[in-house]
Amino acid sequence: MFEIEIVPALSDNYVYIAHDAAAGATAVVDPAEAPPVIAALERRGLKLTHILNTHHHFDHIGGNAELVERYGAPVIGPRADAARIPGLDVEVGEGDSYTVGTQTARVFDVPGHTSGHIAFWFEESRALFCGDTLFALGCGRMFEGTPEQFWSSLGKLRALPDDTRVYCGHEYTQSNARFAISVDPDNEALQAACRRVDELRSRGERTIPSELGEEKLANPFLRADLPDMQRLVGMEGAAPEAVFAEIRRRKDNF
Repeated sequence: MFEIEIVPALSDNYVYIAHDAAAGATAVVDPAEAPPVIAALERRGLKLTHILNTHHHFDHIGGNAELVERYGAPVIGPRADAARIPGLDVEVGEGDSYTVGTQTARVFDVPGHTSGHIAFWFEESRALFCGDTLFALGCGRMFEGTPEQFWSSLGKLRALPDDTRVYCGHEYTQSNARFAISVDPDNEALQAACRRVDELRSRGERTIPSELGEEKLANPFLRADLPDMQRLVGMEGAAPEAVFAEIRRRKDNF
């Protein structure tokens, strides 16, 4: 099992250090910048052995070069984004697996936020590293993909077990919660999630990871195929990807 440490970076990014003590292997996921990662590794006496990238945005790969120079770790990332991630050593995509120590990830192509975005699901550790595709109570902006692609991507992640822990790229949960409750005000699971998020943030604590089972009940972007959600946005009987696109449009303007 991974021991996962959350390392804050930049203004609101989260970088993840996943350590497999049984094998002495340590991965960093989406290193926005190197110094806080190096500090965390040195504090724990760990040597970095893998660098995992979910997509090409600089706030997810900005620390790659310095970490490679210091530790010589390989960079693993999306095949479809190989041209946009300098120094990518191992290209992975849909259907591939990748192993860190004793922990093996299934790789999913999850385009939408970017065209080449991927996610890593480490089944034994029940850890989903999904970058900016799925957020706690939200999802990423649709910069490069289509609504059809993004909805399909979220469907892949929604199909994972309820006890999967969602490790996303940013601390956006409180603002996501405010939007979600504006769309779905009578959702009791969402109401409870909003209360918990507000309590955590009032104490300066992180809201990540969230649990996928809760996301399925409370996150409006995962519920676009449900009649209740379609009714709430005035799109009864519409295609789920169209409902998703409308919810995303509203969030963009919230």
